[in-house]
Amino acid sequence: MASAMVGNKLVEIGTKIVAVGRNYAAHAKELGNAVPKEPVLFLKPTSSYVREGGAIEIPPPLQSVHHEVELAVIIGTRGRDISEQSALEHVEGYAVAIDVTARDLQAAAKAGGLPWTVSKGYDTFTPISDFIPKKEVPAVDNLELWLKVDGELRQKGSTKDMIFSIPFLISHISSVMTLFEGDVILTGTPSGVGPIKAGQKVTAGITGLIDMAFPVVARQKMKP
Repeated sequence: MASAMVGNKLVEIGTKIVAVGRNYAAHAKELGNAVPKEPVLFLKPTSSYVREGGAIEIPPPLQSVHHEVELAVIIGTRGRDISEQSALEHVEGYAVAIDVTARDLQAAAKAGGLPWTVSKGYDTFTPISDFIPKKEVPAVDNLELWLKVDGELRQKGSTKDMIFSIPFLISHISSVMTLFEGDVILTGTPSGVGPIKAGQKVTAGITGLIDMAFPVVARQKMKP
């Protein structure tokens, strides 16, 4: 398992990013989706991480790339079939992340009944902040998430509005797949998602805890 520096703490990247779709009712409705009766899960590759100091890269010829700010839950203790009651014991800490989405590709995939992987999986499509130790987050069920583009507030919402709580998500996900140290759960995005383009600057954070900033650039193909 690879490792990376997050702030001053060496942490494991983990084996996977487990993302939760439609976990805020207002976001589900803004995209014309029904509010789910159980978590909608999909995977993102760990190669999509980018940390502050890097940039969100938009590959040509994508025309509609959207921001989705999310609370990231970082697993610290491996677990399978974890109970809701013990779920937070498996958490090492938290971060703020952006689930960057190629909306045009996602819409085409959904229309064809195909997976969303390509629309979510490009390199740099998971900007993530420094690590926040669990002890510094006293009320994870009442955190304010926000995101701005060029200083304009686009998203603002609270984790108290999640449809499925963090303990429930950890329990549910671990009933399907083992969660390993360093795995990250992206817990869904509040309403207000929208487009970003090269030349803009995206800032996001958790009020009172952390913030981060990323320029948006056009991706340049690597030379052979």
